[in-house]
Amino acid sequence: MQKMYWRKYTAELLGTAILTFAVLTALKYSLPLSVPVVAGLTLGLLVYIIGQISGAHVNPAVTIGLWSIRKMDAWEALKYVVAQVLGAVIVLKAAPYILGDLPIITVDASGLILFAEALGAFLLLLGICAVVHNKVSSGASGLTIGGSLLLGILLAMATSNGVLNPAVAIGIGSVSWAYLSGPLIGAVVACWLYRWMAR
Repeated sequence: MQKMYWRKYTAELLGTAILTFAVLTALKYSLPLSVPVVAGLTLGLLVYIIGQISGAHVNPAVTIGLWSIRKMDAWEALKYVVAQVLGAVIVLKAAPYILGDLPIITVDASGLILFAEALGAFLLLLGICAVVHNKVSSGASGLTIGGSLLLGILLAMATSNGVLNPAVAIGIGSVSWAYLSGPLIGAVVACWLYRWMAR
């Protein structure tokens, strides 16, 4: 049983690292796909790749949101968050050796940015909650969650960097109180609202 726990945390670390690296790569190079599309595709694939192992949270906001509605206990949630942040930090430290100079990201903090990040995370978590509450078939889970992230980022980018993920924010250098707390607020609100609607 203990080995299975380590597999879950490894999956969360690896998944968050992959998502962070994908976003950094898309930010640095002019890829055929935009950053929001790259992020959405990456998360959707991770749902299929590690979803059966850890649930593919790869985002502290997702973990805190699900913890708030008792889908996981506090100690487990803490270990998930540590694994996620560690995965992002590993990429932050290793990426310069792979990508060279990292892209410089403008980072501000304001109530408007807080709202944008919260709104984006709210939309992401609505998609995740649909999967968690078995309102979406397992075959469509990655599409639903990846699409929810894409929509959330696109709307949030009107006034913020559209990160929606505190761990990825650390990994790409988009760190402020708004980018760290906004997604947490939006995730918790979405989880409680969806639980109420799904009953």
